[in-house]
Amino acid sequence: MNRIFSAALAAALFSIPLASRATDTAPREPYGIALEGFAYPYPVHLLPLVNDGEQLSMAYMDVSPARPNGRTVVLLHGRNFPSSYWAPVIKMLSEAGYRVVVPDQIGFGKSSKPAGELHFDTLARNTIALLDQLKIDKADIVAHSLGGMLGVRIARAYPDRIAHLVLTAPIGLEDYRLYVPPTPTEKMIETEDKLTADGYRKQLQTNYAIKLPPEAITPFIDARFNIKGSPDYPRWLRAFVSSGQMIYREPVAHEIPLITLPTLFVMGADDHNAPGRLSAPEALRAKMGQNAELTKALTAKMPNARAEVIPDTGHLVFLEAPEKYRELVLGFLGR
Repeated sequence: MNRIFSAALAAALFSIPLASRATDTAPREPYGIALEGFAYPYPVHLLPLVNDGEQLSMAYMDVSPARPNGRTVVLLHGRNFPSSYWAPVIKMLSEAGYRVVVPDQIGFGKSSKPAGELHFDTLARNTIALLDQLKIDKADIVAHSLGGMLGVRIARAYPDRIAHLVLTAPIGLEDYRLYVPPTPTEKMIETEDKLTADGYRKQLQTNYAIKLPPEAITPFIDARFNIKGSPDYPRWLRAFVSSGQMIYREPVAHEIPLITLPTLFVMGADDHNAPGRLSAPEALRAKMGQNAELTKALTAKMPNARAEVIPDTGHLVFLEAPEKYRELVLGFLGR
């Protein structure tokens, strides 16, 4: 039943032309590096920004509920996923009365790809600037993966703007610098450029322990590899690699115990994602990515946090265990 549900979910979640769902080896119709040609489930707006002197645009969806409860949730996406993958969570929250704001961070999705480096502090300021633009004084944050690291930075830097923090399968629960040697940006660009669509699919399935059927993963493959046909692909690739360097160089694990906001961690028991593990010495690799255990240790140090670990679930918790996720998140936000 889970696989049937997941297949139906994928069809509803990504309204992409059938031609883009061909096999990974078929010719790909190019997308632009702002994912032109890739459908999002709700209208996309643009917020003009200036980061480090560069004129940029931050894309976002702003979904109003039919029966508002007066509260807003901001969804923060992961590194390898366009924010469109939040579609079932947007629907879940909207039906519960929440206004839902879903940005693509600068460097990702339909937002600008900057020439400069990415930094969590800059992304945090951008997110608060979006709330200011939308006249939202306080919001709840629901974050996934890399978005969890950003959620931690926002909660630490702007605690008065956040009411609740939900960290869904976050990365950054450990300081990867303790295991992985630094890698030059040009080397990372070379490695990422050589990755094939089939290799990327296997990477997602292995690193993220995804429990979804192959057709539900295809939109993630499309969102990345159809960009290769764009003349601006080198700019996209450099921004993508910059996000990897940001994860490595700007750890948040040491800040997590300092968060005093009500915080819920929702983890997949089988999610052992640890960026850079393959570059670590072999003797250290097994120590990385013990995410459920790391979460429990961190919450024990926090004044107002708890961890929920969902069995037989990987990194894409909200897609793999939607009913349990709904129960946990709505129950937590409603406290």
